[in-house]
Order: sequence, then structure tokens, then C-alpha cells
Amino acid sequence: MKQLIRIGNAGGYWGDDLTALRRQLEGGPLDYITIDFLAEITMSILQGQRKKNPQLGYATDFVDQVRECLPLILDKKVTVITNAGGVNPLALGKALLEEAKKQGRTLRVGVVHGDDIMDSMDSLTASGESFTNMETGEKFGGVRSRVLSANVYLGAEPVVRALKAGCQIIVTGRVTDTGITVAPMIHEFGWSMNDWDKIAAGVVAGHIIECGCQASGGNISDWQDVKSFHNMGYPIIEMESSGEFVVTKHPRTGGIISEKSVKEQLVYEMGDPSNYISPDAIARFDTIQLKQTSKDRVRVFGIVGKPAPPKLKISMSHEDGLKISGMLLVSGPDTLKKAKVITDIFWKKVGTKFEETRTDIVGAGSIWPPSLNNYEPNEIYLRFSASDHDASKFESFSKSLATIILSGPAGMAVTGGGRPKPSPVIAYWPTLIDRTKITAHVTVIDTNGADTTVDVPYTEPLKGGALTEVFSSVAPKAKKAKSSRQVEIRLRDIAYARSGDKGDTCNVGVLARSAESYEWLTRNLTADKVKLFYKGITFGKVIRFELENLHALNFLLERTLGGGGTRSLMVDPQGKTLAQALLEMRVKVPATLVGKRPQAGKRK
Repeated sequence: MKQLIRIGNAGGYWGDDLTALRRQLEGGPLDYITIDFLAEITMSILQGQRKKNPQLGYATDFVDQVRECLPLILDKKVTVITNAGGVNPLALGKALLEEAKKQGRTLRVGVVHGDDIMDSMDSLTASGESFTNMETGEKFGGVRSRVLSANVYLGAEPVVRALKAGCQIIVTGRVTDTGITVAPMIHEFGWSMNDWDKIAAGVVAGHIIECGCQASGGNISDWQDVKSFHNMGYPIIEMESSGEFVVTKHPRTGGIISEKSVKEQLVYEMGDPSNYISPDAIARFDTIQLKQTSKDRVRVFGIVGKPAPPKLKISMSHEDGLKISGMLLVSGPDTLKKAKVITDIFWKKVGTKFEETRTDIVGAGSIWPPSLNNYEPNEIYLRFSASDHDASKFESFSKSLATIILSGPAGMAVTGGGRPKPSPVIAYWPTLIDRTKITAHVTVIDTNGADTTVDVPYTEPLKGGALTEVFSSVAPKAKKAKSSRQVEIRLRDIAYARSGDKGDTCNVGVLARSAESYEWLTRNLTADKVKLFYKGITFGKVIRFELENLHALNFLLERTLGGGGTRSLMVDPQGKTLAQALLEMRVKVPATLVGKRPQAGKRK
């Protein structure tokens, strides 16, 4: 039995760098490579493709990657695991076999399916499943007829079964980002499915690498720390059988692996840090310990887990009307005054009342709170958007936009693309299901003609297992700063941050630069202050969680992303920019907290 395995990531979403797989294979020794292709909205896109062509419904880019890299995968004996199968993993598996045959190579592919419950929703409803929206509490009946996709988040178990069958490439449907990473650990180390601490460690490892370069310097607040963004190194987990692991990357690659880069990824899309839920275990992010051991190597340890949840999450998508957007380029002088006049002209010219409209001044006030937009730009994009369930309303919007070019203030230009056209709104519907009603399937196919399928029924979580006692103090507390002299700074001088989305809720994780700064943040950066800062953007509750072990605060900003996903009319519907906005908050702190910081991004 191995004592250590190396698992590399080669992609964080459908559209990520397609050269990453080859670079991971060539960069150094690895045992496994995982690639995450799926987001909630991706499933509905793939479902639409499959309706047009029953042979599609998977991420075709992965076939291109295997076409290029198959000799390396087989010769280096690296197992590749990916959820690129989307809504048609069996078709993807067959496509990979055809590619192997063309190259004269022998290949065994494992296909994990059973997550798609579209055809069984009626029977599941009859058995007592309500499919109530877990975020809004809405009843399912109102959207049942408009559902486009319904996929259960499966975990590691069926992937483990495929590994035991000797599969060299494993493709899945909606297996969680963490599940495809945990599975090799269970397989190689013989971990019990109820060893909650070790499974939780695998979940944390999977969360760190699931978004590709976001753990190795991409999107990092202190981007000046990254010497090169060229040839970015994708993250690698060196997992030990004990459940402790190191985050690293291949040598001579761009990016950085540091405590800051790993911490920012840990707080990305986080909810309650004491209950990070996966199908395999609940991980306590408030127990994670980090230590930089050398350049580009961060050790992660101390992780505590809790039993897997009795219910599995389902990601559904449904039709929810139409939306439209169009832009005009507006230049100065008096850019903002012109924008106000043009906005008035446009909406009066449209003359139609939509269910929702939005006007954004891209370049001076479209993504950050209004209090931060206090300067006059030389040019902006003036972006108009609308959504409605009545398709007949959109014609006036489409025709009105271009007519303003010759009949409004000076300094406007056409942005290209002709008259804008409405596009379907695909809304996200998260819900839950009793895990005992789900059975995953593993089909093993190879170039020799073998084709076998086994069922992997989900059962109640196993009882027993390690449940480590968690002490109330997991990190030493700093002494309260004694300095009475106060200085005004931006929050970024004592903290860094990252934000992400879950439906209409945005999470903003704020990480202190020191133990002393964390003490100040816990006393002063309250949920009320954060909600006030995001006035005009956040319309729901703001909830704060504390992670003393990471010297971090996590804020959940409800009703912040305009409905989220494709439903939103916002320029940044995923809240990616909101953490950087919060770091611009001006605060008064004891002078002793402020160290020397790079002055990038100065604003008057």
C-alpha cells in the first residue's frame, strides 16, 4: 500500500487552459490528474446540446486533450479523472475509445453515471421528495414543467469502484469537484468511508485544487507577489496516508504556492466553515492548519471531519424567461453627465415596462459600491439590460439602442454586433434528496470490447469512525494592540480577500495579515458594517463566520448577485470583484498594525 500519492489538477472549469493537461504530464511525476469541467450552468448548456444531438452533452474539449496526450497518459501510467461527461458521460467514454483505437492504443475507460434524475423526478416526487428550493424555500410545482436538467451531486464511491476495475481514464457526470480528488486517496490508502477525519482531509485537498490556478497565484489579492503569470503552474496535492498533505506545483512554472494563495482558495465559495458539506463527509474548515515549509510548498494538517450528510444536493436548471443587453461607447468630456442624458433618452425611446431593468456605467460604477465611484472617467461603456417572460417586449429594446448614436450627445460610438437579441434565462434551482434513493452506475469499457456495468447504491452514512474532539482555541490569540495613535488606511493594508458565488449569495472571505490584525477585524469588521459598505448591491442579510485558525472572517451576502447565474443582469453576476471592493474600505486602526505594503491600484 502506498504511503504517498501525487494528484495534480489540470483545469478548473470548461474553458480553462487546454494545454494544462500536457504541461502537468510533462512537468514531473504524478499518479493522478483531475480536471473539473462543470458548473451549475454548464449542465443546462450541455443538456441543450444533447437535445439537438443525442451523441453530445459532454465537454468535447476533453476529447481534444486526450487526442494529444493519450500516449503520455498511458506511458507515464497516470490516471486521469474528470467530470467532463456532463449529461452524457457514456457518449464521452465511447468517444475516448474511438480515439484510442485510431492511435492503436489499448485503453480502459470507467464511466460514472446515475446522477441524471430527469426521467425519474415524477416517481421521486410521488415517493415523498418535495424538491423545495433550499435557498429560497420556493415550492417545486411552479417550475416543474420548465426544468431542463436535474443532476445529483455524487461523491467518491463510484469513482473508487472504477479505479478498482483498473480504469486508466475515468469520466463522470455530476460528481463533485472534491469527489474526483478524494477517490484516489480512498483507493490507494484503503481509507474507510467512515474515517471522517481522513475523508474530510481529502475534501479539503479537493477544494484547494478544484479551481486550478486559483490556488497557485491566480486571482490572488497580492498579485505583486507572483513573479510571473506565464506558464502558470497548476496545483498538485502530495497526499500522505495519514491525511496530511502538501500543496505544491511543478518546478520552473509560473504562479506561486504560499499560505496566502492557499488560504484565499480555502475561503472561496465557502459557507459555514464548520460545515463544509460534501457527499462523502462534512469537513470542518475551522480546524485547518497551514505551514509554509519551503518555496512553493504549503503543508496542510489538523483537519477534522464529521459524518456524511443524510441528503444529497441536486442541481436543477429551468427556463425563466428572456433577457437582453446592449452597450454604447461614451467618451468625455462630461462623460457621466452624458451617460445620464443618454440613459433617459434610451428608456423613454424603448417605452416598454419590463419585469426588471438595469443600467450600468462600465468603467465608473458598474461593479463596486457607489461610495467608491468618485472620479470622472474619460470613457465608459453604457450598458442597458432587461429581462421579462414576454418575448414580444424585446423588439423595442433591440431597435432603440442603435438609433441614439446619431441623435444624442457627441462622443458616442457603436460597439459592434448589430442589434442585440434576447437570450434565454436559465435559472438555478438547488434542492436536496434522500441519499438512499440514489444509485450510481459504473460502466467499464475498453478497446478490447469489454463492457460491464455495476450499481453503487447510496446508503445511510456509516456509523462510527473517528470524530476528533475540537478545542475552542485552535490558534494562539494575539494581544490587543496597545497603540493609542490611530491612522486611516485601506482595509487591504491589514487584510487580503477573495469572493465567489452560490446562486444569489456572494461570499467574501477576508484574511488578516497578522494575528493582531485578525483581533482588530473580529472586533471591528462586523456584518452590519459590511452590509452598509455594500449598500446598493446587497439587499439581503449579511452573515459573518469566524475562522481563528486561518485568521479569517467569512461573510455571506444574501440577495447580492441579481438572482445569480444567467438570471442576473449584473456585469459581474459571480461576485468575483466584490472582495477587491471591500479591501478599498477606509478604516482607522492602531498605527502598530500597519506594515509596509505595495501601493498598487492607488485611487484618489
